[in-house]
Amino acid sequence: MITIKDMADMLGISTTTVSNVIHGKTSEVSQKTVEKVEKLLKEYDYVPNNSARSLTQKCSKIIGVSLKGRKDQYDNIIADPFFSVLLGAIESEIRSRGYFMMIYTSDDISELIRNILTWNVDGLILLGILHDDFVKIKSRYKNPIVLIDSYAPRDIMNYVNVGLDDEKGAYEMTLHLLDRGHRRIAFLADNMEGVDYIRYIGHQKALAKYGLKADSKDLLIIRPGTAEREASMEELFYLSRNYTVFMCCSDYWAALLMSYFSDRGVRIPEDLSFTGFDDVLLSRIIRPALTTVRQDPAKRGRLAVNTLIKMIQEEEIPEWDVKLPIELVVRDSVKTISAYGSYSQENDMSGSCNDGNADE
Repeated sequence: MITIKDMADMLGISTTTVSNVIHGKTSEVSQKTVEKVEKLLKEYDYVPNNSARSLTQKCSKIIGVSLKGRKDQYDNIIADPFFSVLLGAIESEIRSRGYFMMIYTSDDISELIRNILTWNVDGLILLGILHDDFVKIKSRYKNPIVLIDSYAPRDIMNYVNVGLDDEKGAYEMTLHLLDRGHRRIAFLADNMEGVDYIRYIGHQKALAKYGLKADSKDLLIIRPGTAEREASMEELFYLSRNYTVFMCCSDYWAALLMSYFSDRGVRIPEDLSFTGFDDVLLSRIIRPALTTVRQDPAKRGRLAVNTLIKMIQEEEIPEWDVKLPIELVVRDSVKTISAYGSYSQENDMSGSCNDGNADE
């Protein structure tokens, strides 16, 4: 295999110049020299030894991305459209910044930690990690960490969370439903941890604005594991007669249930309304189009990567807890029951937009 020294001798230039071209540091190298080196690299199909480079420079140029799933939740968490968009943006941004990505998913925190510690990565992006699990990881892994959608105490240092204003999103969606006359609202999630719990708090606060109190029987938990999903949806179908709307914590579950209920003769929104959360592509192509809360997972992915690289390079981080904004997107999946009128939102968590047809 040809070496950097071999190429330098063949071209009559220094090994430093060849190395700079290989690693994209060409600001002080003439275009003619760059072209000569690149031609030789292509001719000999040269592949740089990143392992050796990481040993000499004490950095690997690798960023680890780790997702903690749940045994009862997803067979493949990446199949969720939200995670697909998010991970695609993370990988693209990592590559554009000259780094490489390693990804690992597991529902076992001990296994996750073992693999994290075997990676020679410069920093970590963690998705779906709850407080206790983060403490376990942080006690063993000492390089910079950025969390996405995690809620940890402020006294844990050297990390940043890139999140969303989940509480406001659920708050505004609930007000939207109340304004359209809905009182029998089912709040549907697949767990009561992390973001879903925060969204439920927003839901409760909006009910309180109307002088209503959240009832625990209206909190419906779908069992998302493949083995139990069919039975769980059948139970929800039976319970649906008690409600006028299902307020779902993700577009994924809203679309799945809309399809399931429609196949059983339920007219949406005439018989039962649905809302989602995320505004992934699925929400725009399902019929009727789904009223939902818009977020930008691609922006979150890019921000997480850029923040982590700043931490790796020991630059100042302006915020430890970033909450990106949300937008209420009104489409066709919610029926207006009666004209109760809008609750005054002066000094409230407010602000919404319409996208497509307004709810009828």
